[in-house]
Amino acid sequence: MIAQIRVDDRLIHGQVALVWTKELNTNRIIVANKHAVESDALRMTLQMGTPAGQKLLVKDVPDACRVVNDPRANSMRIFALTNCVKDVLEFVKGCPGKIEGVNVANVGRFDKSDPATKVSLNSTIMLNPEELEAAKELCEQGIPVFHQLIPSNPKVPLKDMIEKAMK
Repeated sequence: MIAQIRVDDRLIHGQVALVWTKELNTNRIIVANKHAVESDALRMTLQMGTPAGQKLLVKDVPDACRVVNDPRANSMRIFALTNCVKDVLEFVKGCPGKIEGVNVANVGRFDKSDPATKVSLNSTIMLNPEELEAAKELCEQGIPVFHQLIPSNPKVPLKDMIEKAMK
């Protein structure tokens, strides 16, 4: 079972490794990112950022879904990471009933799309048109979808953030 999928440009970093794995009480991390699968350097960097006691899997989204849908994963608490909304939408659709919630935390700051086309939901979420449409569809999947940088922050529904930004 996935305790949470976090959308974060940086994938694994200090806040993710030290704060969220403890908060969610997980012992497995899945990074669902095609680029990380293809890049030895990125995979090694992610491994170095993984805290002791956590097992890391780096898969593309379809392979991550296969892992989560395997019956052996039912008894595990997994923390999953992607770096774009489009990938998390594919992940959610590929793992029905297996995901407790989606945290859209940091996204869009480093993509190469035209900044003039992006919608800023706040200082850490900037969505290009394709990502915005994926975010809207994600909010309709029947699971909690929210923004929460750190556990002590309140969970803000992503749907409310989108509606406010579109006014």
